[in-house]
Amino acid sequence: MEFKGSQHINASRAVVWQRLNDPQTLRQCLPGCEQYELAEDGSYDAVIAASFGPIKARFKGTARFSDLRENTGYRIEGNGSGGIAGFGKLTADVHLEDIYGGTTLHYAATAQLGGKLAQIGSRLVGSVANKFLADFFARFEKLVSECEDIAAP
Repeated sequence: MEFKGSQHINASRAVVWQRLNDPQTLRQCLPGCEQYELAEDGSYDAVIAASFGPIKARFKGTARFSDLRENTGYRIEGNGSGGIAGFGKLTADVHLEDIYGGTTLHYAATAQLGGKLAQIGSRLVGSVANKFLADFFARFEKLVSECEDIAAP
């Protein structure tokens, strides 16, 4: 399953980059996030509660950031298991671009699902994933805009 898109954010690229690399910000912005903590190996351990139609689960997993290009982008590789609900793997590339009035965040992601999640079909999973992304970006936009307002002279 593939996801691709872009999101305009009303904040400078430096602020967007800073917030994208801040675990507290990500924890606040990830819908259903119950835990998001730095692990000893430099990855992040996460617990996220999610519902996919009739399937509700708490997914425990890890996320690792690589190919970091300061103020420009990175790659995220993650995996999680929701017990009997199934599992998922994600690889996403994120790129930031300056535009008038803020920053555009471009993303391209590939997800692999197994277990019951794979059985319920890509339309339902895609719909839930798009809602998750919309909620994430709404929360992220609010947080970085507030940060930008505080930083403005």
